[in-house]
Amino acid sequence: MDTKAFKRSLNQSDNYHRKGFGHQADVAIVLESEYQSNLIQEIRDRNYTLTRGDVTIKLAKSFGFCWGVERAVAIAYETRQHFPTERIWITNEIIHNPSVNQRLREMNVNFIQVENGVKNFDLIDRGDVVILPAFGASVQEMQLLNDKGCTIVDTTCPWVSKVWNTIEKHKKVDYTSIIHGQYKHEETVATSSFANKYLVVLNMAEANYVADYILNNGNSPQEKLQRRNEFLAKFSNACSAGFDPDLDLEKVGIANQTTMLKTETEAIGKLFERTMMKKYSTAELNDHFQSFNTICDATQERQDAMFELVDEKLDLMVVIGGYNSSNTTHLQEISIEHQIPSYHIDSDVRILADNQIEHKPLFKELEITKNWLPDGPITVGVTSGASTPDKVVEAAIERIFATKSGVVTTSHITA
Repeated sequence: MDTKAFKRSLNQSDNYHRKGFGHQADVAIVLESEYQSNLIQEIRDRNYTLTRGDVTIKLAKSFGFCWGVERAVAIAYETRQHFPTERIWITNEIIHNPSVNQRLREMNVNFIQVENGVKNFDLIDRGDVVILPAFGASVQEMQLLNDKGCTIVDTTCPWVSKVWNTIEKHKKVDYTSIIHGQYKHEETVATSSFANKYLVVLNMAEANYVADYILNNGNSPQEKLQRRNEFLAKFSNACSAGFDPDLDLEKVGIANQTTMLKTETEAIGKLFERTMMKKYSTAELNDHFQSFNTICDATQERQDAMFELVDEKLDLMVVIGGYNSSNTTHLQEISIEHQIPSYHIDSDVRILADNQIEHKPLFKELEITKNWLPDGPITVGVTSGASTPDKVVEAAIERIFATKSGVVTTSHITA
């Protein structure tokens, strides 16, 4: 499929919208009321530090809603206002934040159901309005919706679109796109749909495995076959159909899921650059390797702010954001790497009575920790993922103050 031609055609359709509907002023008032916070602004004004009693909160200097998220949510609100009576659907969560998605449900925006891992588009009819979320949607989904005659409202973050443009550049010169990301993540699913040939690597360990295969894929025919079968089994869900590691890794380009850890994306790019120089020589590097900067500014700013925050003297860290939020998880990783006790929560209700907290440790299920706030004066670092509204951060901070002063009396019960 000529994805570039399809997108060009879609952009010219009267049923396709990317810039909202002229209700920005009205929607801005609503969004400010629902998501912004006077307390958070006060902390910003106080050099990102606030002390009450024996609790000092140190807020990261970049956190919470990014421009792409604000844009996506605003367009979704505009869509509901512009189409007050039409049925409106969304192909995924608009962003990875439970309170924002719940608010859209309250506005009678329908979320497409997933059955056995497959989205069911059968209930969508011609004339229905369908929102594509900030992560984007696959080319196949866009084509299906276009063929159904739907009105498509595309809130895809421009940084994600920038990665898609990079994939098109790889495709133009028949390079395989090596995508640093999570192969099941909505954004990576969308990004990979633009590629002819792709391979998704989750981390440096997987990247090193691929690099080693490029340089040492076996000596004897039997060893080569064994390594090839092992490779294909390892990446069976993370590569394009018919992927041939012996042919499709001769020319590679680097792309990424925009929410991944910036330093790791850069390291993966450098790894494959060195690998191709070693395999083919420095003189031939440009014939076998491409790399463009597709790291999202907002993701980078939040990670840089987190690195700055963990260098301060902190007793513990609270990271706020959806549990399925990749960029939030990477903020948590930074805290853990610096050996700071860290608690990832999705909202203030996870802060329970009797100095308990229900949180999600890295790569584990939810658990409850008792006596999580130490006695005496403490300094708590706070940050939030790019999909977390300021009001959610405010509520968590207020609950930390209340817990320390002994006035939290209600407990959250996990569903």
